[in-house]
Order: sequence, then structure tokens, then C-alpha cells
Amino acid sequence: MPAINQSTRALTAAETAVIRVEDIHKYYELGETRVHALRGVSVAVQPGEFVAVMGASGSGKSTFMNILGCLDRPSSGRYLLEGVDVSQHDKRALALIRNQKIGFVFQGFNLLARTTALENTELPTLYSKVSKEERHRRAVEALAMVGLADRAEHFPSQMSGGQQQRVAVARALVNRPSILLADEPTGNLDSRTSVEIMEVFQGLNDKGLTIVMVTHEHDIAEFAKRVLIFRDGKIRKDEAVRSRPRAAEVLKTLPTLED
Repeated sequence: MPAINQSTRALTAAETAVIRVEDIHKYYELGETRVHALRGVSVAVQPGEFVAVMGASGSGKSTFMNILGCLDRPSSGRYLLEGVDVSQHDKRALALIRNQKIGFVFQGFNLLARTTALENTELPTLYSKVSKEERHRRAVEALAMVGLADRAEHFPSQMSGGQQQRVAVARALVNRPSILLADEPTGNLDSRTSVEIMEVFQGLNDKGLTIVMVTHEHDIAEFAKRVLIFRDGKIRKDEAVRSRPRAAEVLKTLPTLED
């Protein structure tokens, strides 16, 4: 069998990537000032990876995530999502991709206060061509995936912060996305609850879901498989996480918080 050289291996990895950005630049015009937010970023994320994105304010990480989430377009360069170049898609096409391919989890839970966990989870399916019965089934399934099957009829005010974030994760999963993008998902949570959310993420990743997560917390980034560090609009470090902890094991060492 002939040996596989490095260039062949790199080409194969690029072809199989669920996310691939090539020499992406992003400029913003702020009055008479031109801000160069991304400076030639190139990176590939394979199916089933769990990537943490870190960097100081103004480093480019938020701009990068907005492009990955099809919330913004690069000024130049290419973004291929599952092999399709979406760099120049119009707003309507990008909205369709967001609904079908990408699940979003934010620092704020963004739940509707007078709506149950089940109804909050169903919301993204209202923009999909699925029946009412299918919407219900998917929402029940998504809540079960994050360990909240028994909280389906609870309102946000009846749930803890960690439970509310789990509902937000379920809502992100309900349309069965290829990628979960999480922006500071533990930013509003205490230490133990943050690890509980990482347990959910690791469990979803173990089942094959690709996750890209922005965090400023080094201990949270350690639960990912790979870390990208941004500075001055460029990726300055891209490395695998060594001795990656399992959130389920870490939880056994943490005290239970009293109300």
C-alpha cells in the first residue's frame, strides 16, 4: 500500500471538514476608521470535533463566530459549510442555513417567560416545514437529550439557571443541526452548574455533534478537544487539549450548592 504523504492527508482533511474557512478577512467601517477585525484566518473543523475559541476582547473571536453562524459575511476569503461555499449567500439564504444547519446557544438563555420548556424548545421548528406532531416529538426528544424530560411543562421561573440553559441547548438541537455554536454558554452560571453544562456538551459531542464554543474561562475550554486562541484578528494558537477532563468525573468532586 503506498504511503500517504502530508499534502494528501491535508487535502483529505479539508475535503471532509464540516467547517472550513480560507484566508478570511473582515473589515468594519466605523466613521472614518477602518477596523481590520479578521486578518487572513484559515482553519478547518472536522465532524465530531469539540473546539473552544478563546481570546481577549477585540481579538476577532466574536467576528469569527458570527461568520461561522452565518450572521455575517467575510469581506474576502471563503467559508465552506459542509463543502458548500456560503461566503456570498444573500440574507435569505443565510437565514435558511442558520435554521437548518446550525444550533445557537448564548450566554443569556433567551427563553420566553410565559412559555413552557417544551414550547420554548419547539420555537425554531415554527420556521421549518414540519407538522405540529413532528414539532412536538422533536422537542420532547431534545429535552430528553439534555436530561429535562421531566421538566417539559415547567416555566423558566420554575427552573434553575442550569436548567434554563439546558432548555436553551435543547432549543438549539430541535432542528437537528450539523453544528452547535455556543457563545459563552457558562457565562451566567456558577462553577458547578457550568460543569453540568459541559457534561451535556461532552455527551452530545460523544454522539457525534460538532461543537464550537467561545469561552473566556480556561477551565471550561479544557473540556473541549481542541482550543483556538485569537489575537489581533489571527489564530495565534491551535492545539489539542491534553489530559482532557470528563465533566461527569469532575462533578463527583464538586460540592452540591445549597439554595
